[in-house]
Amino acid sequence: MKKKLLFITGTRADYGKIKSLIKITEKTKKFDCGIFITGMHTLTKYGYTADEILNSFKQYRLKNGLRRIHIFNNQQNLDGMDIALSKTIVGLSEYVKQFKPDLIIVHGDRIEAMSASIVGILNNIMVAHIEGGELSGTVDEMLRHSISKLSNIHFVANLKAKKRLIQMGENKKTIFNIGSPDIDLM
Repeated sequence: MKKKLLFITGTRADYGKIKSLIKITEKTKKFDCGIFITGMHTLTKYGYTADEILNSFKQYRLKNGLRRIHIFNNQQNLDGMDIALSKTIVGLSEYVKQFKPDLIIVHGDRIEAMSASIVGILNNIMVAHIEGGELSGTVDEMLRHSISKLSNIHFVANLKAKKRLIQMGENKKTIFNIGSPDIDLM
């Protein structure tokens, strides 16, 4: 039986970094992949990039009656990050109950990744975090570290990030130095 992976994307930046991973995992016979599209992808002022993802993964539309790509608008133009976070938790929780993933995969330090980590941990679903342990000196860093603490598996970009996660108390057996997903973009 295939394991179900659910990828979360809220921006062009994180989508660019997970797109090749989605394509690679989908090619194997071991995984059934889904994509939860939200955040900036759903706003026309940022070009409604959800269409770009839909066009890249047309085969994801339906499988066994299940929507494998789900678009969820988590914000209006004046919503603060806290409101968008809470809306994303509600929307993702509803989708997770339908899709029933074995693993939720998030990237980075945005509220969409935070929402997914919260939903995963509270529903006993494993969470994999890509590029945890990085430093930025902004609120993004606090979100990134929080996402890492809520995650079960860590795919870091370098040894410094790995050491940082170990210092934060993460089990070194769950941390994998895979390098930066930016290499695939280049």
